[in-house]
Amino acid sequence: MAGNMTGRTLSNRYLIGERVGIGGMAEVYQGQDTVLGRTVAVKVMLPQYAEDATFVARFKQEAAAAANLQSPYIVNVYDWGQDADTSFIVMEFVRGSDLKTAIQQRGAINQRKVAEIGSQVCQALSVAHGLDIIHRDIKPQNIMIQPDGNVKVMDFGIARAKNSVKTKTSAVLGTAHYISPEQAQGKELSPASDIYSLGVVLYEAATGKLPFDGPDAVSVALKQVQEAPVPPREVNPAIDANLEAIIMKAMSKDPRERFATARDMRHALNDFLAGRPVTLGGFSGAQTALIADPIPDIEPIGPYKTDKTAVMNVPAGGNGGYQPGGYQPSGRMRYVDPGDDQQKPSHRGAFIAVGVIAVIAIAAALAFVLLGRGCSIDTGNIEVPDVANKTLEQATTLIEGQGLAVGAVDYVYSDTVPEGSVVSQSPKAGSKQAEGTKINLSVSQGAEQVAVPDLSDMTADEARAALQKAGLKYKAGAAEHSDTVKENHVVRQSPKAGEKVAKNSEVTYYLSAGQETTAVPDVVGEYEGSAQSILTNAGFTVTVDYKSSSDVEEGAVISQSPKAGEKVKSGSSVNIVVSTGAKYYSASAYVNNSGAGEVSPGSTEVEQGGSVTFYITAYDGYEVSDVSDSNGNSYGAVSSVTLSNVQNDVSLSVVFEALPEPTPSSSSASAS
Repeated sequence: MAGNMTGRTLSNRYLIGERVGIGGMAEVYQGQDTVLGRTVAVKVMLPQYAEDATFVARFKQEAAAAANLQSPYIVNVYDWGQDADTSFIVMEFVRGSDLKTAIQQRGAINQRKVAEIGSQVCQALSVAHGLDIIHRDIKPQNIMIQPDGNVKVMDFGIARAKNSVKTKTSAVLGTAHYISPEQAQGKELSPASDIYSLGVVLYEAATGKLPFDGPDAVSVALKQVQEAPVPPREVNPAIDANLEAIIMKAMSKDPRERFATARDMRHALNDFLAGRPVTLGGFSGAQTALIADPIPDIEPIGPYKTDKTAVMNVPAGGNGGYQPGGYQPSGRMRYVDPGDDQQKPSHRGAFIAVGVIAVIAIAAALAFVLLGRGCSIDTGNIEVPDVANKTLEQATTLIEGQGLAVGAVDYVYSDTVPEGSVVSQSPKAGSKQAEGTKINLSVSQGAEQVAVPDLSDMTADEARAALQKAGLKYKAGAAEHSDTVKENHVVRQSPKAGEKVAKNSEVTYYLSAGQETTAVPDVVGEYEGSAQSILTNAGFTVTVDYKSSSDVEEGAVISQSPKAGEKVKSGSSVNIVVSTGAKYYSASAYVNNSGAGEVSPGSTEVEQGGSVTFYITAYDGYEVSDVSDSNGNSYGAVSSVTLSNVQNDVSLSVVFEALPEPTPSSSSASAS
């Protein structure tokens, strides 16, 4: 049953995660390579094809073909294997979304981006065609747009090498909206078929619309063969005439009128992007109507939508020359210009033939719809059981137990029916049908998956609007600090951007609270070692300077910067100044005559900022003449000097002079 692979481990190596996509013949899961520890994409063949040896061989062929393709624009294939009845391919996991999703969400894409995508796909096709590999299913669903804007071409599931032993096939494969006329007719293909399909992709990307559409694959395929597309500029007038010409040349009905190679088409696109003249080798742009052999009588097998790769049985009988080995035209294909009046009469019968073919095809398609899919006309006596909400296995048992058969199984999104259970059936329950009638089923593949938008650096209002536009709910988480995202802008989201989640799922966004800040602890007065531990434990780095202080004991912190209590970024540096204790200076004295007197400092060592007093004594017969200090100050004849706020070594110089001899008195002279 589709969708039940999650949680399995294939080949004891690949752990299967959530399903990220489903196609016509396989479904794709995100997985984990447990040996190499990398995320991969695991493509698993749908169960209804697992027992078909032809499809298993083709599945293996895809891995072999793609593994040899080395290009930055092609998804890498890592491994292929079988685990019990499960065939799988292990590929590069590409993040982003496919081009089809982008077109559905945005409509017409900027034409320069269209040309860039086309150029990169052409490079991928050049690599494949160089190895004689034709992709055969180029469509926007197989073109992944990565977050950097570059593309990756994937899904070589129906690719075929020219020298492959499976060159002939009894089935026409492809996606009706994108197949070339020759592919629609089951004819032998060439690289030109991929070029046509790419032209359709570029047409849709540039206009937002498909060139050909219809209710079923037959009607779309008929248009691919018989109708000229509406010129892109009639749909989107903003398209440049040169880009339109490139698209129309690629979509020429006659393969010979298309670009000779993908490399030539890439050169034309690159010329357009560079503003150079675009040379198309004489292409006029006029589309011709194709008079060709009829499209084979085809019936889709298995899960089928017109926008998925279809596997269509081709009857073994005649049907316009179609043989089991492939379509063999009975004569050359003819291209007739509807505007050439000289040719019209000679091909009147051919135009009538085309009209008859078209009427027959439309009638067949209508009958297919009425009898197989859309109408509950009673055609027998077996009552169709009600299988709604039953699993596919249960539904199959009930249907086959009534003598009926399971027809096409289509996978659809449903918000109400569990994944893997039947959403609807046709013919409806209770109607009477003939034995063996096919009952077509629509099976739920769970709720519709949408890609989570990238909310990075958005405001809360912007994030909510983006989520609502994507069909998702929102929830605000707790604010988180960030060094890089400014405050009140989204710093983180869950689930992450690009993840696929069910529509209406809840996405939590977290706003930035700005840089994380921490209050600086107070370490003034702490000893150096203790201060460093306190700051380091608080998440800061520490730088240290040293300074003497008579007020702060040696080893203690005098000051800090930033100050205590200030809030700064966690991890910031905090500087502390540590005391080396008080500083002392010397005090000394000098006299001019050591026998004339003495000078005595109160202390020979003075604390920085302190004071010292010098005491001066003159001996008998001498007196103080002059006093000066080492700082250049003079004090005259004093008996003491006090030096205050000492900031350096100090000294005092004293000059002593002898007293004059006393003059003899007159009494002394008379006596003599």
